[in-house]
Amino acid sequence: MNLLIVEDELRLRNSLANNIPWEEHGIEVVGLAGNGQEALAIVERKRPDIMLLDVQMPGMDGLTLVRTLRQKQETRIFMKFIILSGHDNFGFAQSAMAQGVSRYLLKPAGEKEILDAVLVAGEELRRELEEWQKQAALQEKWREHLPLLQNGFFQRWADGGYSPPELLRRARDYNIELSADARLAAAVVDLDPLPGDGEGDGAGRDDEPLLAFSLQCMARDMLPEPACYASGDMEGKLLLIFLLPSQEDEREALLRVGASLVRLLSHAKEVLKATFSAGVCGRTGSLEELGPLVLEARRALRERMVYGTDIVIPYREQGRANKAMEAQPNLEKMLEIALETADEEKAMQALTGLWEAGLGQAVSAEEVHETVLYLSSLFVRMIQKQGWSVRQVVEGDMEQFLHVRLLGTREETWGWLTRTVKKIAAFVRKERSTTSNQVVKAILAIVDQEIDRDITLHMVADRMYVNSSYLSRLFKQETGVPFSTYVLERKMEKAKSILQEGGKVYDAARLVGYRDVSYFTKVFRKYWGVTPGEMKS
Repeated sequence: MNLLIVEDELRLRNSLANNIPWEEHGIEVVGLAGNGQEALAIVERKRPDIMLLDVQMPGMDGLTLVRTLRQKQETRIFMKFIILSGHDNFGFAQSAMAQGVSRYLLKPAGEKEILDAVLVAGEELRRELEEWQKQAALQEKWREHLPLLQNGFFQRWADGGYSPPELLRRARDYNIELSADARLAAAVVDLDPLPGDGEGDGAGRDDEPLLAFSLQCMARDMLPEPACYASGDMEGKLLLIFLLPSQEDEREALLRVGASLVRLLSHAKEVLKATFSAGVCGRTGSLEELGPLVLEARRALRERMVYGTDIVIPYREQGRANKAMEAQPNLEKMLEIALETADEEKAMQALTGLWEAGLGQAVSAEEVHETVLYLSSLFVRMIQKQGWSVRQVVEGDMEQFLHVRLLGTREETWGWLTRTVKKIAAFVRKERSTTSNQVVKAILAIVDQEIDRDITLHMVADRMYVNSSYLSRLFKQETGVPFSTYVLERKMEKAKSILQEGGKVYDAARLVGYRDVSYFTKVFRKYWGVTPGEMKS
């Protein structure tokens, strides 16, 4: 939960912010304001969950601030207000409660009483959020977005992005009926190009998106769920996933799928005045095999270049192909994620899988070299995606990227691949460390240059245009201490040095950013165990 403190008295404001152990209770102080106008500006940027505020303040008082925020739609519902006032007046309290204030505390309230009030308000807010999630408005938004969410689910499923347990769980989340023992068939349907367009030359038609959407709607009407699920894919084609009875003969099932597609294309031709072609997988498979089934359907669809358009084409094996060149989306994604996170162990696991799926089955030098081109292209794409140059990352192994025939044996090839994985992972770690060090150095420079000011994490985060939570974790990770602790140590060390060199207490307080000498004295004594005057003498 995020807390904004609004108090016109500087000493009390600082005391509320620094003397109560907010972080230990999951509360983050996101800002301090001296009046209502300052608070409004902070609310726009920080969106606090809870506000602890005084009633009487210059410019805009606390109750006016509450009314102003309550009138705004975005802050009216999910924000809690706690009044900290010196007025023991029933009318004030009654007015505050009427505005939706959670608690009305009288000064001087104890730190524990204030902390407890904030924690209670936070718990109330959590309960309200839980209730809100159950409301019909959220359910309606879910239903509105469900087709898009389902579409993303089917795409990721086809790409091999789910483990079996996660697949079934996600399916239930998106109202998709699947069973662990389901049998599948897949088809990919595409709008035929107009005569003379050709495929892959960038030519298109203005009504293509509308026709593709209309076909998807027709498919859902003619091939209703759960027997068939229709989804658009990344290329604008229609992906159809058929759920087949487990006891049905495979050949009979595929014949039935083919007949359904012929009927769909015929109706689409009559209604939409356009022709479509479909590719169908050559076998049935389990839930985990959707990716290969879709790959077969795509390959079958490409054969319309031979057989013509307005046709349903079943997949057929076409002799021995280089198995290494078949896409391995699961392993490719695993390798990419592992390299991006510098997880060398997982990267080697993915590389080993790609090796066994490809180079491990190659029977000729030509197949080895062709497969190495495939793997090297993966590395190049992953490196350039980060904005780096290949030569910068792989250094002395660049020649192998340019001339794969330099790799004369399988052992030499494997050695080059493993070195490349290790170099990419090492480069990622180096870049990450450099970036973190630069950020922390910039923070330390700000603290040193502005030690005579009130330095807060949120001020530094705003200055560097980063999220304060991220900055807090990064600083503690790199230095071993929280940001506020580091700032306090630097201020107290400098104050001690100033006093020991003969400086006055007032000067020491001013030079380390404390305008209130008595508050500085309190902080100094708490830190060093002696007063500034005793340290000076």
